[in-house]
Amino acid sequence: MPTPSVLVTFDSMKNDNCGYYYFGTGLGNAIINQNHGRFDLHYYLHTRTKYRFNEKVDILYLSKLHQLFFPSRNKFDLLHLSDQTCRLKPSKVNAKKIMTIHDMNKVHLKFSKPHRIDVFLEKLGKFISEVDKVVAISEFVANDVRHYFPEAAHKVSVIYNGADKLIVPENHVPAFTPQKPFLFTIGLLSVQKGFHYLPALLEGNNYDLVIAGIETPHKQTIIQEAEKYGCLDRVHITGPVSDLDKAWYFKNCSAFLFPSRAEGFGLPVIEAMHFGKPVFLAKYTSLPEVGGEVAYYFNNFEPEHMQEVFNAGMADFLNRNPIADIVKQAEKFSWDRAAEQYLALYEECLGQ
Repeated sequence: MPTPSVLVTFDSMKNDNCGYYYFGTGLGNAIINQNHGRFDLHYYLHTRTKYRFNEKVDILYLSKLHQLFFPSRNKFDLLHLSDQTCRLKPSKVNAKKIMTIHDMNKVHLKFSKPHRIDVFLEKLGKFISEVDKVVAISEFVANDVRHYFPEAAHKVSVIYNGADKLIVPENHVPAFTPQKPFLFTIGLLSVQKGFHYLPALLEGNNYDLVIAGIETPHKQTIIQEAEKYGCLDRVHITGPVSDLDKAWYFKNCSAFLFPSRAEGFGLPVIEAMHFGKPVFLAKYTSLPEVGGEVAYYFNNFEPEHMQEVFNAGMADFLNRNPIADIVKQAEKFSWDRAAEQYLALYEECLGQ
């Protein structure tokens, strides 16, 4: 019997400062490592991606012409669409199909316009109807899918993302080095990430705050909040940072902050926990699944409440020293484990 041929789309990896890039490299490499000859693997990539999996798999490149016709439509036994953007449409490939859904954040954001939500749900629903299996990256996302598309509930399963334990060379110095103890966060500077709530946490202490990530016009709101709390000189917005700089900030920060309103998973939280850091998270969407019982949670974004949670959490961390428990929580999330679950789903979908 010939080895089944599988095409996995990682075409959202074009920007190496976004979550899809780290998802693609982490899962893509782990699938290669865990495959052990079970499948003939092929990856579908954007031409602008900087990472090509060390040429260990056959690579196909995205083309706009594929929206009209995909020349390899009959070449594969299974298509895994690794995110819901689906630049390669499910209908363009004659194969069994699996789609991973990372989030349905649009339905949770208060500023999303109703007609835009309707368009989003219609498009996503069409994709879901055209695939055989749906993977959600958290129970929260799975529940969203079941709620909005109950007819597809039988298709849905959960496979958590993994997270690499970052390594920092002893002699590495980041482009920006804080001169005093600092708090850290990373992500797109968008409204839903909630970074504008963080300057309030600098009141009554001497911490600096380092915010890394792609900048947007929302940066000005963060600056205004820093001015309001008289800590502008202690808030450092670095823009995108290298992987080594990111790892250095995780290793050397006093705490990691992530007050996101809409999160399908929360990879940076695990990266911070691998270093045994206290993590302070919004108690929304998927974050409680990732942080578990070792994280500290903001139940709302009122400054007094956030300050109370932060101060109590830091005191608790210093008193109990729960580093081992925090690292243990991080170790629950493994790319190898995720890859093995995906490969098992491939087998199930193909009836092996």
